[in-house]
Amino acid sequence: MHQVYTKIMSGFVKAQEAAAPKSTWGSYLAIVYAALLVILSVAQLFSFETFSSVILSYWLPVSQPATHLIAALIVTVEVFSIPFLLRMKLSVAMRWFSMFLGWLAAAWWLFISLWMLLTTNAITNSGVLGTAIPLKPGWWLLILSGLMVALAIKAAWGLWPARHGKLSAKLKK
Repeated sequence: MHQVYTKIMSGFVKAQEAAAPKSTWGSYLAIVYAALLVILSVAQLFSFETFSSVILSYWLPVSQPATHLIAALIVTVEVFSIPFLLRMKLSVAMRWFSMFLGWLAAAWWLFISLWMLLTTNAITNSGVLGTAIPLKPGWWLLILSGLMVALAIKAAWGLWPARHGKLSAKLKK
């Protein structure tokens, strides 16, 4: 049993090529989603000093120091979701984690777009592109975040990181 565990765990931390995509459309949509996340994260990093003030303007039920943490987490989540989408050579654990972060980035912007539409705050900048390019919130942001959710789901479906049958073959040995 120890040998099987050692074989599985050694493959879990070793960087491997991505599995062949299940669909070519999933691969293309993953690249589109990765490009969108690169644009968002670069614009947010370009004006990162003032990005937490945009998060503070959302009037989320968190303290002011937590807005600095949220701003840092948003950019980190967006950046670390890109390796899965671009099918980089990663360990199995990082591939799954990166896929999860892609879902989390899309879910965050969906939550924030709904929050801005449903609350009566006077928000002048949605923060999608940081403070480098101020964009007013509106229905377009809900549509964009819905598109991000759809892209994250389709990319995960097309590039699912599990290699079917490989684990069961290792357990039989």
